[in-house]
Amino acid sequence: QSTGNSGTMMLKLLLLVTLTTTITCKRGGKIKKLADEIIALKDEFAAVLNDTVGSLDEVMEVIDNFKAEQVKVKEDNAWIAHHAAAAAACRGSTPTGGSGPSANAVLPKENTRSCTEVCGADPNFTICDADVSISGFAGKAESYATPVGYFYNYGCTTPGEYWRYVG
Repeated sequence: QSTGNSGTMMLKLLLLVTLTTTITCKRGGKIKKLADEIIALKDEFAAVLNDTVGSLDEVMEVIDNFKAEQVKVKEDNAWIAHHAAAAAACRGSTPTGGSGPSANAVLPKENTRSCTEVCGADPNFTICDADVSISGFAGKAESYATPVGYFYNYGCTTPGEYWRYVG
């Protein structure tokens, strides 16, 4: 009987070792599968992250370009407003408000030349009606008693030096 018992014990031990090995292999397979999935997910995440960073760089470049374009538009609008103000100042400075069969023009000039000299050098606009200097202040008017700009009409024969008079 001791031989039978030890044979049974041996069989039970062998069965236990086989079962443990099978469970370990199955667990090892699951762990390996999960580890492989984690590695794959990490790779996918890295790819998404790289795409996102590239996309963010592109978006930031578009935003920077848009901001630069906005600055240009604001500068252009400021010049338009300044030129329109100059045209209005010239219109208001002439005795007739501008005359003749064609549009009147506003020409920029240096403060070392008279309006007569500038107009005399241009074949299209030969008559000087006024030589004005204008300046406007930034911001919205906050008071009806505070100036928002200055103007001066030099006439046609003087070069005009606005800052000498205001300074």
